Amino acid sequence: LSSRWETCWFKVELSIPSAWAGREVHFIWESDGEGMVWRDAQPVQGLTKEGEKTSYILTSSLKEMEPHSLTLYVELACNGLFGAGKGSMIAPPDPERRFTLSKAELVIFNRDVYELLVDLEILLDMAQLLGEENQRSFQALYTANQMVNVCDVMDPSTFPAARDLAAVIFSQRNGGSQHTIHAVGHCHIDSAWLWPYEETIRKCARSWVTVVRLMECNPELTFACSQAQQFEWVRSWYPGLYAQIQDFVAKGQFIPVGGTWVEMDGNLPSGESMVRQFLQGQRFFQEQFGRICSEFWLPDTFGYSAQLPQLMRGCGIRRFLTQKLSWNLVNTFPHHTFFWEGIDGSRVLTHFPPGDSYGMHGRVEEMLKTVKNNKDKGRVNHSAFLFGFGDGGGGPTQKMLDRMKRMSDTDGLPRVQLSTPDRLFSVLEKESSQLCTWVGELFLELHNGTYTTQAQIKKGNRECERILHDVEVLSTLALARGGTFQYPASQLQRLWRLLLLNQFHDVLPGSCIQLVVEDALQYYAEIRRAGARLQEEAVQSLCGDLLQPKAGSTESTLVLNTLPWERTEVISRTGPAGTETLALVTVPSMGYAIAREPLLPPQPVAVRKQEDGSIAMENGVIAVCLDTMGRLTSLRLVDSERESVPDGCYANQFALFDDVPLYWDAWDVMDYHLETRKPVTTLLKPLEITLAGGLRGSASFSLRIGKSSTLTQEIILDATCPYLRFLTQVEWKEAHKFLKVEFPVQVRSTNATYEIQFGHLQRPTHWNMSWDWARFEVWAHKWLDLSEHGFGVALLNDCKYGASAHRNVLSLSLLRAPKSPDATADIGHHQFTYAVMPHRGSFQDAGVIQCAYNLNFPLHAVPAGSAQCPAWSAFSVSSPAVVLETVKQASPRGRNREGRWVNLPDAVVVRLYEAHGSTVVAWLQTSLPVKEAMLCDLLERPAARDCLPLEQQGVKLSFTPFRVLSVLLVLRQ
Repeated sequence: LSSRWETCWFKVELSIPSAWAGREVHFIWESDGEGMVWRDAQPVQGLTKEGEKTSYILTSSLKEMEPHSLTLYVELACNGLFGAGKGSMIAPPDPERRFTLSKAELVIFNRDVYELLVDLEILLDMAQLLGEENQRSFQALYTANQMVNVCDVMDPSTFPAARDLAAVIFSQRNGGSQHTIHAVGHCHIDSAWLWPYEETIRKCARSWVTVVRLMECNPELTFACSQAQQFEWVRSWYPGLYAQIQDFVAKGQFIPVGGTWVEMDGNLPSGESMVRQFLQGQRFFQEQFGRICSEFWLPDTFGYSAQLPQLMRGCGIRRFLTQKLSWNLVNTFPHHTFFWEGIDGSRVLTHFPPGDSYGMHGRVEEMLKTVKNNKDKGRVNHSAFLFGFGDGGGGPTQKMLDRMKRMSDTDGLPRVQLSTPDRLFSVLEKESSQLCTWVGELFLELHNGTYTTQAQIKKGNRECERILHDVEVLSTLALARGGTFQYPASQLQRLWRLLLLNQFHDVLPGSCIQLVVEDALQYYAEIRRAGARLQEEAVQSLCGDLLQPKAGSTESTLVLNTLPWERTEVISRTGPAGTETLALVTVPSMGYAIAREPLLPPQPVAVRKQEDGSIAMENGVIAVCLDTMGRLTSLRLVDSERESVPDGCYANQFALFDDVPLYWDAWDVMDYHLETRKPVTTLLKPLEITLAGGLRGSASFSLRIGKSSTLTQEIILDATCPYLRFLTQVEWKEAHKFLKVEFPVQVRSTNATYEIQFGHLQRPTHWNMSWDWARFEVWAHKWLDLSEHGFGVALLNDCKYGASAHRNVLSLSLLRAPKSPDATADIGHHQFTYAVMPHRGSFQDAGVIQCAYNLNFPLHAVPAGSAQCPAWSAFSVSSPAVVLETVKQASPRGRNREGRWVNLPDAVVVRLYEAHGSTVVAWLQTSLPVKEAMLCDLLERPAARDCLPLEQQGVKLSFTPFRVLSVLLVLRQ
């Protein structure tokens, strides 16, 4: 069978000999492709050789009245548990790879022999692993030896005596102080990775139907299962299986966990995207299973944002489980059970299974490691043990359960009980008085190439986050203005779910195969296409009468602003003849204005070419000097004459690095890449003026990068704008190279500041300690800043995430070129914009945060008919420290804290956050017809307290640093 992610079907006709009456009969199937047994048109058993599942139990004791002849179907996939890589697991899939069926047999299963072998395995492991100084190891060894002596393999009647000897050892109990291990079945299924999304749907069915079969025979088995998207796939594609899963959820065995749509990347999604992961996930679990999840479950993501604790708490979650920090390359994380505190002070109880894995097999060795490795001995005496094959699915096996049954309470080994996440966390909460607290991000010291790999996915994510933000704002305003406009709730949910799916922790980070990249880019294209249509409909409804040409009126431009502050910017608009013209416009906060005849800037942009070929530009706010290679030799604030670029240094300097990780190609960039820095200095086209000034000045140049790549850049300065923009196009054809752009600045500070979700944090610019230098490559969202008292320089960007600040050099990571698991990663055309912004005072007071938003959320210009129309603003906030991030229609129904359903058809949710790191009172002002206002949580459940008073200045809101507040506004009909 060849691999093109297709499946083949086998019809299997079985006939069981009558002589096998009373025996246990299995159908054996061994192939290197994953399979699924279907019986009576329903899936009944997953088959995966790598997951130690090669048999389907036909009967545990063949009875006369049971059918002896039956027909099964086996669906065989042309991929193994880990896809179909050529030569190594993470290599790109091999299109020539063949998959073989090596065995299909009917067999009698001898359960007595199997049980005897499991007994011996446990005893021998105890003998080997408990050590010579432990008398239990000798007791286990001598017992195993006696069993061998007693047992005659040709005479089954000798087996019970041998098993009785083992039972004596297993029934000798522990003392009261012994560590308790909470074993929970688990099957981590990557929603896409070395296989496409479509294959994941089959992986879910294969894995979960196996779990259901095990639960039928083992009523004590519990199984924790995350990712609402995967439940939704099984609900759609395998309704019969889904109904069985619902029954086991009701029994408390099949346990939905996590509360998110997928197990998303923990660094790169925006704050609002993270809220929607929980909102979509928790709502799904509430609707389908009648309850929300109480623990966040993210075992395999590449680092965890310091804003997550607050977002969890806002979504009804106070507990968190992961284990990925055990992968740290440099420093060993000091805890397994601790409180994690976010940037706003929110705390969640956090547990890392001390065995450092989410795919245990129930072996003695793993139990002993769990106890020995636990970093919080004496503080807590309970820990999690997640067992089952994972990543590519598979899940628990009967043998894992049978091993653990023998260890439930055996002297010399920790107590092992099949448990639930709730039971574990409840015990940990009771024991939590001595626990330590970790403040700030959980940074993974590995996989920091994932902030840059697959730049088109990163760009798609940022753009689609913006599109959905704008559609929601404009649709909500259209709804609130009355009329017949219908808020596109179901279309928005569909688009959000596509975006959230692409934030899965092997897709947004770029660590997936080419087929997944193609799917992801297609989903972004769909969000762009549908989003543009929804935006047009909202604008049409909101401003319809302004867009109609009036007889005798000259055509003008309607400009819409979806951000919560007034903006004065240069826009490009299409004139009647189709020509692009520039205009300086002022648009109120979250509203619109008609662009009158060109506003004149207080100071036009001046562009001059010097004799040496360098170009100077100035706009009254900043003055820059560029050499012929487009590098900044000077960047000054005009009013203070403060220079940003140190003498003899060049900013906007491109640098190329060799980028050859030890193994994880798409994932890792190693510290040693920094030793291979080569500045890019091969000029193809020297700097030339492209726009001579006025409202906008610009200059362009081209460079050769590496052997065969080219970069063209237009450097743009707009009237009144406090930052210089770099519109960059790259034809990228490299292999194992890393392109960055560097800005050495005349600023001295031991910390740089980076934007994260709903806030920012500081990281050191020095490498004093191993914890410092392990962060040689970090992530940021729309900006990073290096400031000393009274002055600083910020770097803004519209789609990049990788960054670093070492000593006085700010660096933005632009492109990588890994070859596994996608051999074509990042090859092709790229366009992106970044900007540099020198500022007086702190970055907060200088408006860096607002400028980064402005760069990412361009004003919308629409041709209009009427030139007369007052500017209109829907929302504004009195304090520059508070950002109004989200305006959306409230979910159709929310439950309040007392558990009652509240229906708020005409309610709007607005989400604000404190962005400066300050305690502040702010007024939310609105021109919408608001009847009442109340605080709600992130799941849009109204807080039990009374309504917020509506006053002349608006609604008064109190913030502490980085606090996120959501407000429900009920509109008058």
